[in-house]
Amino acid sequence: MSDLLSNLLKDIPLPRMVRIKQKFDGTELPDPIADLRAALGGPGCIERIKPGMKVAVAVGSRGVSRIDELTRCLVEAIKAAGGEPFIVPCMGSHGGATAEGQAEVLAHLGIDEARTGAPVRSSMEVVLLDRLDNGLPVYADKISAEEADAIVVINRVKPHTAFRGRIESGMLKMISIGLGKQKGAEACHQLGFKYMAENVPAMAKVMLEKLPIVFGVAVVENAYDRICLVEALPAEGIEAREEVLLEEAKARLPKFLFPEFDVLVMDYIGKNISGDGADPNVTGRYPTPYAHGGPQVNKMVVLDLTKESKGNANGVGTADFTTQRLVDKADWPGTYANGLTSTVCAPTKQATTLASDRDAIRAAVKTCNILDYTQVKLIRIRDTLHLGEIEISESMLEEARRHPDIEIVSEPYEWQFDKEGTLSK
Repeated sequence: MSDLLSNLLKDIPLPRMVRIKQKFDGTELPDPIADLRAALGGPGCIERIKPGMKVAVAVGSRGVSRIDELTRCLVEAIKAAGGEPFIVPCMGSHGGATAEGQAEVLAHLGIDEARTGAPVRSSMEVVLLDRLDNGLPVYADKISAEEADAIVVINRVKPHTAFRGRIESGMLKMISIGLGKQKGAEACHQLGFKYMAENVPAMAKVMLEKLPIVFGVAVVENAYDRICLVEALPAEGIEAREEVLLEEAKARLPKFLFPEFDVLVMDYIGKNISGDGADPNVTGRYPTPYAHGGPQVNKMVVLDLTKESKGNANGVGTADFTTQRLVDKADWPGTYANGLTSTVCAPTKQATTLASDRDAIRAAVKTCNILDYTQVKLIRIRDTLHLGEIEISESMLEEARRHPDIEIVSEPYEWQFDKEGTLSK
């Protein structure tokens, strides 16, 4: 780091931190795999798989809880019905928008032939199915469209990070954008997020009519990233049921129990955590004006990328500061592909980059617009999927003590950095 930046940051104090637990509704399924197995036996689901059918199992890039086990359970049920399952990466432009990259994303999630029992058939080739009335083309994965006798999709239902509507992020988005590969994702985003609430279900409706999609598996997670609901839905019932599940997911979304604070420090962002690297529903930092909610935060710091993200740093541009370590790990062409596909390019920009964790955090404190830096209200989290146990600055202790759903679990302590200024995890 230059002498100029060193001089600007060297006297900025960092607060002592305290570990707390935020208490949310922890209701979860004791055995979601057994529940899925039972749900698959319901009307209009596994009974639609006939002997000899080639079945495409569409799986996405999100870090859905136990997605590898859920996928394996689905594969086993298809085989038991006499079907011949294969897995199709269902993730739009993720994985660098390449067939190899998308297969690697699934492998990082524990989904490959060795662990699921079904081969992964990854391709970016698509076929044009139709056009919407507004002119948008509707694309689908060529392998699934031309070689599968049946298609099954699996995804988590949750609030979207960039728009609001009766249908947001879930089964229909998995179909319209995920199964549409890069071309389909690009088409769905073409008119911007202002119209996504209309275009996602409209495209999915076309695909449900023209592709052999027979049923889907929907997952809802609690605030601790654990499965609280899993359902198998006949294709014709997906849309109506997804509306209900979205409201359930919104009620269980993890959040900060502090409405406003000065600085948020995140250890990791990644595509396996959120399409935006970090979930804006948690951080309050949205990439578009068509979504809202979350806390008021003055400055945000992102320190590192998850391994599962494969260098995709989408979301770092939403932060104010990052580290040279993250920038060096980033696959910038792959990251930019995300913006070029979604048409939202601010999250793919490089945030102000500092040499170390310590300097990035100091920079956020320096610029958070308070008079007394020692009183900074600062929160540190691992990522936006894990908000049950977090760290807060000592100045937030009194507010924490007054909250009935917060438990203080440590005494105040100092930040621990190595000689390069990297935080001890």
